[in-house]
Amino acid sequence: MQQHLNMQCIAGALLGALLSLSQPASAQQRNIDVHVGQVAGKLDKTFNEVIGAGRANEGLRADWQRQLADIKRDAGFRYIRMHGLLSDDMGVYKIDAQGREHYNFQYIDALYDYLLSIGVKPFVELGFMPSAMASGEKTIFWWRGNVTPPRDYAKWGELVKKLTEHWTGRYGEAEVATWYFEVWNEPNLDGFWAGTQADYFRLYDHAARAIKSVSPAYRVGGPATAGAAWIPEMIAHATANKVPLDFVSTHTYGVNQGFLDEFGTTGTVLSKDENAVVGDVLKNRREIAASALPALPLHYTEWSSSYTPSDPTHDSYHQAAYILQKLKQTGSAAQSMSYWVFTDIFEEAGPRFEAFHGGFGLMNTQGIKKPGYFAYQFLNQLGTQELRNGDAKSIATVDGNGDVGVLLWDYTYTLPEGINNQQYFIKDLPPQAKGEVQVTLRGVKPGAYTLAISQAGYRRNDAFTAWIGMGSPAQLTRRQVDELKAQATGAPSERRTVRVGADGKVSLALPLRENDVYLLKLSSAPGKPAR
Repeated sequence: MQQHLNMQCIAGALLGALLSLSQPASAQQRNIDVHVGQVAGKLDKTFNEVIGAGRANEGLRADWQRQLADIKRDAGFRYIRMHGLLSDDMGVYKIDAQGREHYNFQYIDALYDYLLSIGVKPFVELGFMPSAMASGEKTIFWWRGNVTPPRDYAKWGELVKKLTEHWTGRYGEAEVATWYFEVWNEPNLDGFWAGTQADYFRLYDHAARAIKSVSPAYRVGGPATAGAAWIPEMIAHATANKVPLDFVSTHTYGVNQGFLDEFGTTGTVLSKDENAVVGDVLKNRREIAASALPALPLHYTEWSSSYTPSDPTHDSYHQAAYILQKLKQTGSAAQSMSYWVFTDIFEEAGPRFEAFHGGFGLMNTQGIKKPGYFAYQFLNQLGTQELRNGDAKSIATVDGNGDVGVLLWDYTYTLPEGINNQQYFIKDLPPQAKGEVQVTLRGVKPGAYTLAISQAGYRRNDAFTAWIGMGSPAQLTRRQVDELKAQATGAPSERRTVRVGADGKVSLALPLRENDVYLLKLSSAPGKPAR
């Protein structure tokens, strides 16, 4: 009943906005004016090339798999990257009492068979070190991923070769040639790599040569660093030593301090710099262009608003607009932008005790979709061809059927001075009004259309604010889970029939608040094709 009333309120507000077309334009009015015949080119789909996940062993859980299937359906992600593929909980390597080596890929098989069954390919991260192969005992995270170099680099290379051969036999060379192989994770941070940069390059060399020995067609890269680091050094090392390097990869987060804090104890502060995230991407792109390998693909295999899974920016309604803003700014400067991560089934700091805790995920542990989820769901509903558009905070598209999509948002930085994310984003934060946005579509064929309007923002597909309204319960009842899921589906809040006349023009005005997101879809009405 509550959901029904909420939907009525949303529809009523939108209907009022649509009926206000004859009113004088607000001083704050924003205009989006596009012509469906003016195609800028194919819509760049780097936004859903790759998505992140915590660690491989979590991918054996039934709830993790259900959530991945949901986001694959809604957002269309094509690859997934995760830590811990070679860690002890995946059981890949041991040495018996007689000193004989044993390889075991059964857990990896179960995981990868599932991924491929739903149309998701591995973006393979090779790490961490099996303890039986490691030179030391230093580990990271609750699940104790070993971060020390191998005792014997040749044995490391042999493990990588055996695994690559196994995949080739199981899935075929043509399939594995579509994957990416990335060596390690954030070796420039002491927490993730107990060796030096030179040690990492040696680790990379053995892995890359092992992979290429199975098939020259396989793609391998690195250094998967934190903070956009080591890209010039990586390229210089590969070229000087004739080591295979098919792409470079690194990470960035939109906060002002540090890189590794799985407990969120230092207090993160969302960067006010409007070039946060994109500034790193463009820096790396310039470094590549100035290198001996200027055409190398660049993959950001982790990015988000914050580097800690204890940051409520990840849960907040602000996140949907933040994601869209950063992806729009980045454009095609990177070949993928892998959001870290798709689910709060993520145990770097151990199992979490709260339903919403600032986790990295686009869904929480129970599969409740956070506002950020809908940034990707809405992007995936756009058409195939992008239209020319002078507005910096929107994307307009058309598809082969002539259906038009407009995804628009407001991104406003609202964090007050002197307060951190953990103190601010846990609150109910009503947005300020930003006037209205006038959307005009031109060149539409005359006829009958259905206009569907979907929203994300404050109390619009906003399970986190609804959870705060419940009193922020750490544990949820089944009824509460169902209620929160029902408030965050991404379904259109309004559908209406629009008749386009001989002028080919569709125009509507929408009320805009801080960090609102709208998806408008204009499609031929069933049984009433445009003529």
